[in-house]
Amino acid sequence: MQAIQKVITEQLDFLEQQEQIRILYACESGSRAWGFPSQDSDYDVRFIYIRQPDWYLSIFDKRDVIERPISEKLDISGWDLRKALNLYRKSNPPLLEWLQSPIRYAEKHGAAKQLREISPLTFSPKSCMYHYLNMARGNYRMYLQGDRVKIKKYFYVLRPVLACEWIERFNEMPPMEFDVLVDRLIPKDEELWHIIQQLLARKKAGDELDYEPRLNPINDYLEDRLQKLEKIAAAMKSTDRKMDGHLDSLFRATLREVWG
Repeated sequence: MQAIQKVITEQLDFLEQQEQIRILYACESGSRAWGFPSQDSDYDVRFIYIRQPDWYLSIFDKRDVIERPISEKLDISGWDLRKALNLYRKSNPPLLEWLQSPIRYAEKHGAAKQLREISPLTFSPKSCMYHYLNMARGNYRMYLQGDRVKIKKYFYVLRPVLACEWIERFNEMPPMEFDVLVDRLIPKDEELWHIIQQLLARKKAGDELDYEPRLNPINDYLEDRLQKLEKIAAAMKSTDRKMDGHLDSLFRATLREVWG
């Protein structure tokens, strides 16, 4: 891990110089942060950056995303702080996940810490529930129907379903770590818990989890919960929390902090 961390840090430093930006925060966002990477999993590095003040003083719309082609298992992309703040005010789940990632590659200045502190004020249970629900439904429909299924995709349906369960039960942003979701939400004396643990152990050991006979206890659980979660999400009230002034102030303060 130390070797790849050094490579990632060097890549982020190079991006700062090449793009004339300052990276405020960088983290892992994919299966490694979720806790179920394969041996050949990419490193999904996501970051938030800020440009110099003059870049924002323009009548033209400019690209506010930086992406690099996947190379040597590194998938690196980032959002400009202004874009990130606009998504944050809409309770954007990927961004909220980045901010609580258990694997962080860089955190400079105070913006990420401040966003983390006020995230309960911007969190929208309904919009986040629908985000995870749509993800679960799409993956379930595409990969997990039929007698033989793409078995590794169970994780990509279980995780968003459990995230919905977490929102329903605790009314807060769910943790990224799959282990935490399973241990808190599925009783350890149930067959389902043991089957998930066996599948997780196989994935972490590098087993090739391709097409295999469907696992009926997991399918039954997913079909039941997807139906119930649809009704729960539809009944949720939308939240409208006014944070615009606070986020404007945070943006201006970060410009001053970074560039002086």
